[in-house]
Amino acid sequence: MRLGNYNRISRNWKLLAAATMLAGLGASAMPAEAKTLVIARDMDINSLDMDRSWCDTCMIYNAAVYEGLLALDKDNKVVPVIAESWTVNDDQTEFTFKLNPKAVFSDGSKVEAKDVKWSWERLKNMKGGPADLASSIASVEAPDAQTVVVKTSEPNSELLNVLAASYFGVINSDVAQSEGKATAAEDAAQSDQAEPWFLAHSAGAGPFVLDSYQPGAELRLKRNENYWREPAKIDEVVIRQVGDAVAQAQLLQSGQTDIAMNIDPETAKTLIGPDVKTESAPSNNFVYLAISPGAVANPFPLTPEIREAISHAIDRKSLVEFTLGEGNGRLISVPFPLDFPGAAGHAIPEYDVEKSKELLTKAGHADGFTLEATYPKLNVYGVDFSLAMQKIQQDLAAVNIKLELKPVEFPNWREAATKDHIPITFVFFAPDYYGTSQYVNYFGLAPDSPWAKRGGAERDPSFVLPETKTMLAEALKSPPEKAEKIYFDIGEKIKAQNIIIPMMSPNTILAYGSKVHGVRNSPSSNVPLYEISLDD
Repeated sequence: MRLGNYNRISRNWKLLAAATMLAGLGASAMPAEAKTLVIARDMDINSLDMDRSWCDTCMIYNAAVYEGLLALDKDNKVVPVIAESWTVNDDQTEFTFKLNPKAVFSDGSKVEAKDVKWSWERLKNMKGGPADLASSIASVEAPDAQTVVVKTSEPNSELLNVLAASYFGVINSDVAQSEGKATAAEDAAQSDQAEPWFLAHSAGAGPFVLDSYQPGAELRLKRNENYWREPAKIDEVVIRQVGDAVAQAQLLQSGQTDIAMNIDPETAKTLIGPDVKTESAPSNNFVYLAISPGAVANPFPLTPEIREAISHAIDRKSLVEFTLGEGNGRLISVPFPLDFPGAAGHAIPEYDVEKSKELLTKAGHADGFTLEATYPKLNVYGVDFSLAMQKIQQDLAAVNIKLELKPVEFPNWREAATKDHIPITFVFFAPDYYGTSQYVNYFGLAPDSPWAKRGGAERDPSFVLPETKTMLAEALKSPPEKAEKIYFDIGEKIKAQNIIIPMMSPNTILAYGSKVHGVRNSPSSNVPLYEISLDD
């Protein structure tokens, strides 16, 4: 699961230095009349090798350079791209795709089934960040040049949505193997040598190709002149490293950039005038409080009554207003994005101080207690985690629960959450594709699931939900209407445990110049560059 900009693989500085040398220090020349889209963004790139990449910017890059068989439209519906058509068997275990014979790579060679097979086998065998997305794929066959047959180990009605994710792009296998020394062999995680090559070259069938990459500075793409569909509407894309939201806003306001991608609601208020547009759009991201009954630092067992009391003591509405401003976020009560199957219709827990006190009295802790609250020192989706935790600290103080706030760097937080666990924390999540199963796998509290482990199930297994694994398997072999009902029921079970206590789904601020059109969010590609155009 992608944890936004901060769940990144450690950089290999030797490889990045090699990339800088290979790519050169300057941008390739473009005609004076070329349409260049300049984006200011806090780039979190860990790799330009699609099967090693695992970041928000990576999703944008992958989708722009490596066309996939499928994509998502503006309504999150699966649409054909390289796949001209497809069929699915009744058991949802065999998926057959017919490739569009017009599809070609950026070097003009045809996209064939062998490339799809090689690409997806490499994705699995590289065992990089996105490899888990392919975990249900048992085999990929290429019976002829235009046919791909995917078989899954279990029924998977969400597989089409998964395959629309940007990590399932198709790589030109001949070029990657001969020039990049890439391999899809079972030992690819150890034997593949292609990462330096991918930092300076691309080998896809998308609307853009890699022009140059300067780590920590900028990423340049240019239009793929051999693109087999309608050409991209812009000639060049330049993504520049600008980490500060205020600096991004100043560049946008002055016309030095066309899109600012990390603007928070407060900074958005400073963007004024006819040459700048801002939108506050609902997102699929959310932030949540998490409680670990098995944390080593717990003063006593954090029983269901205590966890419910904590939930009722938090004024969620005022938390949104305090951190984001009124109208810039939605309340959320289960750890599924509000627009995903099974997420609608769940009641938001009431803010009720008296009920919280009653529950604490029932649990034998009317006089209160102190909890250690370690959390990552971040500002994500416009939410300053320190401000949020200070507000939550204030709310819990009203029921005699004292929080000892301990902000730490994200790697330190992850280590603490994994090793001794954290009594109470605050963190975030974003989707890798459009589908609820990824959330059940991550938040469903089944044995050995991520939050069963982080909750300390080895010391206190009382909160574990073994049934969610069975329910998920049933959802994945069911038609959409039945699956949505199952996901709803799973959400209610997770909610009742009060281990994962979602707080809010912050809106995304889209900030861009008045000459820019087609900017939108996508759960599969973050921001689809292919859809963006610029006025003359």
